[in-house]
Amino acid sequence: MQSFSFRLTARDGKARAGLISTPRGEIRTPAFMPVGTAATVKAMLPESVAATGADILLGNTYHLMLRPGAERIARLGGLHRFMNWSGPILTDSGGFQVMSLAGLRKLGEEGVTFRSHIDGARHMLSPERSMEIQRLLGSDIVMCFDECPALPADEAEVARAMRLSMRWAARSKEAFGARPGHALFGIQQGGVTHELRAESAEKLREIGFDGYAIGGLAVGEGQAAMFGVLDYAPDMLPAEKPRYLMGVGKPDDIVGAVKRGIDMMDCVLPSRSGRTGQAFTRRGVVNIKNARHADDPRPLDESCACPACTGYSRAYLHHVFRAREIISSMLLTWHNLQYYQDLMAEMRAAIAAGRFDEFERGFHAARALGDIEPL
Repeated sequence: MQSFSFRLTARDGKARAGLISTPRGEIRTPAFMPVGTAATVKAMLPESVAATGADILLGNTYHLMLRPGAERIARLGGLHRFMNWSGPILTDSGGFQVMSLAGLRKLGEEGVTFRSHIDGARHMLSPERSMEIQRLLGSDIVMCFDECPALPADEAEVARAMRLSMRWAARSKEAFGARPGHALFGIQQGGVTHELRAESAEKLREIGFDGYAIGGLAVGEGQAAMFGVLDYAPDMLPAEKPRYLMGVGKPDDIVGAVKRGIDMMDCVLPSRSGRTGQAFTRRGVVNIKNARHADDPRPLDESCACPACTGYSRAYLHHVFRAREIISSMLLTWHNLQYYQDLMAEMRAAIAAGRFDEFERGFHAARALGDIEPL
């Protein structure tokens, strides 16, 4: 079986372009991973997601273990067959979702006991169980089980959570075992404190992983603080391995993260925004529900090749959103995912050409113009 590997193909400053190879296909980096939490990217067919240029999807351990169940998915041939996606899949460990349950969970050294938000049933999620679930799903890239405290938080609490996550990382590595063709990523924690981030990175390098994620950001700290951490955190991780920033984000977050050396990102924002009437364009966000679009014959973005832009006017998109027609979610989600994948492709090309700074200036200049004037 082909092994998991990562090869850098270009650098421009700290920005990196590369290629992740897996038995299920290649992932061009920097890469944005659409989120298919419950084995589906909402309002999209798998082939439609692929048509936007996405090389990899993200699934969620927590949600899939509760419904329909990891063992059931395994009996039905694994997550790829179950959701009809032949490309690579990364699954997050479930840690973030479990930690978000507040009064429904109890945290200990062994793991987290929690009650399902669906039916109240009691479950236990530990590093070992998280690895087992992700093995049953057939994930190509598996994430360590970790604790991710929301920010702002007391530094002592962030340190406690980080050190627990590092102990869990070692247990995750042992439970993952030898799985040729599959990869395990460690997750750096430490909030916005340089010393804690350095301690976490040192422990992760000592354990050894196929890739490294930067966790514990985009959880309430704000963009300036996030960029402050990204100014140094990626450099603490092995340069020859992929770097994944979890849960990010808005287009300007993504551009700023790539500028600072990030290779992979994911976020629910493009699909969630599509369902709520927001469309991302090169000149910023269009709120299609606004009345000014009711008589507008223009496309959302004349430079976009998605079906929403090539086949429908803003007036139509406004109408079907206000009428709560399902096609509204379908078209706006497709457009947003296309915008994100086009953005990644533009950054890969800019890095390869040694002109990332020029790309970044153009990106911000176009957004500064806004969407009031004709495109």
